[in-house]
Amino acid sequence: MYAEERQQEILRRARAIGRVDVVTLGEEFSVTTETIRRDLTVLERAGVLRRVHGGAIPVERLGFEPALAARDEVMTAEKERIAKAAVAEIPDDGAIIIDAGSTTGRLVQILPPDRELTVIVNSPPLATALAARANLNVIMLGGRVRGRTLATVDDWALRPLARLNVDVAFMAANGCSVAKGLTTPDPAEAAIKRAMIKAAKRSVLLADHTKFADTYLACFASLSEIDMVVTDTGLDPATAAEVAAAGPEVVRA
Repeated sequence: MYAEERQQEILRRARAIGRVDVVTLGEEFSVTTETIRRDLTVLERAGVLRRVHGGAIPVERLGFEPALAARDEVMTAEKERIAKAAVAEIPDDGAIIIDAGSTTGRLVQILPPDRELTVIVNSPPLATALAARANLNVIMLGGRVRGRTLATVDDWALRPLARLNVDVAFMAANGCSVAKGLTTPDPAEAAIKRAMIKAAKRSVLLADHTKFADTYLACFASLSEIDMVVTDTGLDPATAAEVAAAGPEVVRA
């Protein structure tokens, strides 16, 4: 097992049970405790775990929301596969919304150059990346910029969305479950996401498999309100079947 694979499994276990132990991980992965401590240091620097005596706790359990830069450093291969699969849902022309997020940011990077599109975003970095494209009409929603996610929120972002009609909204979420739907830690971001889905004919969620282990404070949609979920093959078939039974088509890239 490569170090990145081991670190991703450590993160998955921490999120699933709430804590991981250095000695136990060393025994289960047949590596030294020093190797596990280095893994935990990498994950802590990425902002997804917090080191505690003898092990680590996922930041979600401590009430922290990982910053966008930290989230962009984990599950990179899975996020790239998800973005590539989501390209098939981009219309040849028309209007789309791309929500602020690390996986949706990968979609921005590989947006096909031959499409004539109006693209609505609520993220200054995404707007900057798209603005140089001559074939795109880029609209950035105004409002307060949240430092942790670099997403614009509040009334100046909500009001324009109420008057827009787009073909597809490509959405991000911090958590996803059949019981609790799509969730995010911040109610202001949840309100924007809810309005994005309402403004779109179709909504496509881009979420790696780790998002299906967590639930956060604010729900912005049920799975029945989403048309498609694009995830990675790390999502087990049983969970994928449960998600599909709730309404959306599930694509495992």
